[in-house]
Amino acid sequence: MSDIARTRGQRVCACAAGLRWTLVSVGLAGLLGGCAIIESIGNNEETVKKSQGYYQEGLASLAQDRQKAFVAFQRSVQLNPNNKESRYALGHVYALQGKLTKAEGEFRAAVNIDGDYSEAHTYLGQVLANQSRWEEAISSYRQALSNPLYATPDLVRFHLGRALAHKGDFRGLMEALEDAMTVSPPSIPPAMTNLELGRVYYKLGYMDRAREALKKVTTLDKGGEYAAAATELLARLK
Repeated sequence: MSDIARTRGQRVCACAAGLRWTLVSVGLAGLLGGCAIIESIGNNEETVKKSQGYYQEGLASLAQDRQKAFVAFQRSVQLNPNNKESRYALGHVYALQGKLTKAEGEFRAAVNIDGDYSEAHTYLGQVLANQSRWEEAISSYRQALSNPLYATPDLVRFHLGRALAHKGDFRGLMEALEDAMTVSPPSIPPAMTNLELGRVYYKLGYMDRAREALKKVTTLDKGGEYAAAATELLARLK
């Protein structure tokens, strides 16, 4: 959507309660998804342009003044309710505020406008996951993956795997993470993905695979939190 700096290299918590990870990885990735598509929905052209102008204003101020950005996104949606990017941006701000019900509403509005809006499906999945609504989250993630043009499929596969694990499907988690590892360039730190793979290999009894994945983590994240966690688990494998 805009030139907001990508956060794929940041170290963020990978714990199950990781709403923060959700917000920086899913939220900003979605806001980087490309420029808005302006479509006539019965509004006149000038109204649509004004809506897009408010959207751009919101993006420009989001990092420095979230409230100003929020107001701009609201005005954009009021002028053009079918501006899917403004719906997504509003959902992002609501999620940052911890208002998950309102965030869910905006993401659902966005995917109703465009069923192939994978970024919105992914973010919706994370909002649902943070409410422990695992079946709905899994469905939303799978919908995101149904779009072959999705630019960051490893991101949704990572979150899909974690949701499957909450349902007790650890083999599904393993397969999702392995698929995520094939995406290049990655949108998730490879050390994070390898750490999760090492953990699930260990849980499933694939000890050689676990060692290989965890050793990669110690190389990729020397001195970091992922390396520390990998080193601890490697000690159990000896």
